[in-house]
Amino acid sequence: MISIKNLHKSFGKNHVLKGLDLGFDKPGTTAILGPNGSGKTTIIKAVLGMVIPDEGSIEMYGKSVIGQWQYREHIAYLPQIARFPENLTVGELINMVKDLRGQAAKAPQDEALLTQFDLQPFLDKRLGNLSGGTRQKVNIVLAFLYDCPLIILDEPTAGLDPLSLVNLKELIENQRAMGKTILITTHVMGLVEELADEVVYLLEGRIHFRGTPAALKEMEHETSVERAIASLLRKQKNQVSFSANGHSTLKVTLSHT
Repeated sequence: MISIKNLHKSFGKNHVLKGLDLGFDKPGTTAILGPNGSGKTTIIKAVLGMVIPDEGSIEMYGKSVIGQWQYREHIAYLPQIARFPENLTVGELINMVKDLRGQAAKAPQDEALLTQFDLQPFLDKRLGNLSGGTRQKVNIVLAFLYDCPLIILDEPTAGLDPLSLVNLKELIENQRAMGKTILITTHVMGLVEELADEVVYLLEGRIHFRGTPAALKEMEHETSVERAIASLLRKQKNQVSFSANGHSTLKVTLSHT
């Protein structure tokens, strides 16, 4: 479905992606993990056409996405921070998204989603008057509004109460069972432990690990994904040595899988 080859992206002097190769060609849930600044969101925005790479290619269904927009009809996206005009009501926002997507997308599923996340009482409420958690539930409804084969979720659990988090997990599990390809970035390792078929761990713009959660835990000799990721981060920190004159030197050895 998606093929990313030799992807480079810099913002000024900050080289965020460094020749990254990554592909997703079968259904399942992949967690894209890594410390802040490792390139997770940049990859997502490049796939969506929101960031233009300096070098490399991105293809969806064998066709380049650079300079195109039609391919986005096949993608559902939940951004880390979604911003909409705060004077809109929830109902107006949903109708606006329906109008923007037009007839190309399949029938919307808003009624079932609104029920699942208990949002009917908020349809006439303005976005500016909603709590952060309620806004996030609205964003989830928008992300799953249409039946898209690729779903990208950037930190989807932000602000959710326990019941809403369970509902989100069930929604992701149902979409995975329907044969969807789901990409998730998150700092909530419990979500990865429960839902991820695969983990991609980024470090300084390169892939440091790719494999199953079980393989990650085995590699780091840990009993949970959370502890395995902590072990990777600890190794990264331990590779910073201080010379006699007080300057630090970062020594990072990366392996590709």
